[in-house]
Amino acid sequence: MSVLRNLESKIAGLIEGSFSRVFRSEVRPVEIARKLAREMEEHKAFSLSRTYVPNEYRVFLSPRDRERFIDYEDALSAELAAYLLEHARRERFALLSQPVIEFETDDRLRLGEFGIQTRVVTPEEESSPEREEAREEAGHTVVYSAAAPYSLPPREEEPPRPPRALLMFGGRRIVVGPGGATIGRSRQCDVVIDDPNVSRRHAEVSARGGAWVLTDLDSTNGTSLGSRRIEHPEVLQPGDEIEIGTTVITFELD
Repeated sequence: MSVLRNLESKIAGLIEGSFSRVFRSEVRPVEIARKLAREMEEHKAFSLSRTYVPNEYRVFLSPRDRERFIDYEDALSAELAAYLLEHARRERFALLSQPVIEFETDDRLRLGEFGIQTRVVTPEEESSPEREEAREEAGHTVVYSAAAPYSLPPREEEPPRPPRALLMFGGRRIVVGPGGATIGRSRQCDVVIDDPNVSRRHAEVSARGGAWVLTDLDSTNGTSLGSRRIEHPEVLQPGDEIEIGTTVITFELD
């Protein structure tokens, strides 16, 4: 039996046994645990030596599902957080703090559906203006149901605060919003570089996992961070130099 399967069995025995009288809807704690692990893996961000994953998770339930076990949330949150911590250790993922699981009600969900939002939150004792500005804001909620997963947009009364980054080169200062920016020779890109050594869609800078990430878009001549050619998405730090063709772009936080 794999470590993950063994851990799931442990949660099944501990949680399902303790709360079996409560969970009479289609939402089951072990299924929430599996999907939390899946969302952790879907929101990885890579640095030179570490793979970072979210440390804050919000689980949204329909009003009827939430009502049935609201008195048991603290115990359930603790078990799910322990599950994610063990999963992260087994997969050698890096966390800025121990996982935190919070439950909320969303009246857009039907009975038996649940949604998950992920976020990277910097612990207060390690916070700085730059890291606070770079942290990931909660966005779309991935909803799991008997049908295929789908997404819910953020509620209109709680719009996400967009993080901002700066790309500077050739006397230009380009502000990058939460939607990110594509870089390339094509006029359709957000940042256009007139250089024959640059592909039409060469690279992308995007907000992911509470950080800004540089990704090469299968360009012909590749993308370098400093003097090192990147093979996977790389987490950017203020002052990093992105080399695309003969152009050097300096990354900063606004």
